[in-house]
Amino acid sequence: MDNPLLSVQDLTVRFRTRAGTVTAVDQVSFDLAEGETLAILGETGSGKSVTAQALMGLVPRPAGQVSGGRILYDGTDLLARPRSETRRLNGTELAMVFQDPLSSLNPVFRVGAQIGELFRRRRGASRSEARRKAIELMDRVGIPAAARRVDDYPHQFSGGMRQRVMIAMAIALQPRVLIADEPTTALDVTVQAQVMALLAELKAEHRMAMILISHDLGVVAGVADRVMLMYAGRVAETGGLREVYETTGHPYTRGLMASIPALDGPRERLAPIKGSPPDLMRPPAGCAFRPRCEFATGICGTERPELMPVPARPESHRAACHHAKEVVADVVPG
Repeated sequence: MDNPLLSVQDLTVRFRTRAGTVTAVDQVSFDLAEGETLAILGETGSGKSVTAQALMGLVPRPAGQVSGGRILYDGTDLLARPRSETRRLNGTELAMVFQDPLSSLNPVFRVGAQIGELFRRRRGASRSEARRKAIELMDRVGIPAAARRVDDYPHQFSGGMRQRVMIAMAIALQPRVLIADEPTTALDVTVQAQVMALLAELKAEHRMAMILISHDLGVVAGVADRVMLMYAGRVAETGGLREVYETTGHPYTRGLMASIPALDGPRERLAPIKGSPPDLMRPPAGCAFRPRCEFATGICGTERPELMPVPARPESHRAACHHAKEVVADVVPG
């Protein structure tokens, strides 16, 4: 990708615990173009949320540490700058919608005050001007009767409305990159669709690039341009949305696809991925997915696979699998 807005190169994040060191993100690389939506997908514990925290400079210290790699934003390495300086970009250049709005919002302050505080601290707005901006944003993200509800507390909103408040705060200062971490968690299907439609609309309106983090392949299908599947802290597969969904090159992605219920056609029993994710303090040799993989052979237990072109679309679709060709062809190696 020529001149990406955001370029992550070999990002590695480790956490020190009493039991040992966990490599939560292991040499992850990806690019994000201006106006593009990248969906980062994977099970709980795959490293997708920690990747987002690293981008925002929010990896909790001292236990967590970005131990390698580069995060280039508009050509500048954020990891080479003081953390305080990097975090000043939060809100103005990069912003994040967190997955649990109730715990992310301060329960003792009215939502209008929390939104307006961004304008007072970052733009020097007066109290009345900040309140007006908060009402405008609440109205823009679809909160009914925004002028009346601006003085309500977070607990007085439903889950979907709290998420809209979080989105209003994230877009308040018109960032160039919006990171949405599981924005539809614990919401019913109808509200999920509304939130995703709102994010897509705001992205187009403000010409933002967006990183959408989710465990649900169905949720992101209507908004993502590219997808990146993570497993055990590493990139398992990446490519255009249709490329990955239609010509899956990694058994893990294949397993996730098989677990999505179909809304039309004959009813079929869902096929879960057998086994459990690996212990990241003691990862298996070779491919981390090998113990759960029907395509695994001897090489999978000795050599860790790197991202390689998937035969169907080698110029833009890659999978970290020794048997990507067989996965695409749905032929188990003999």
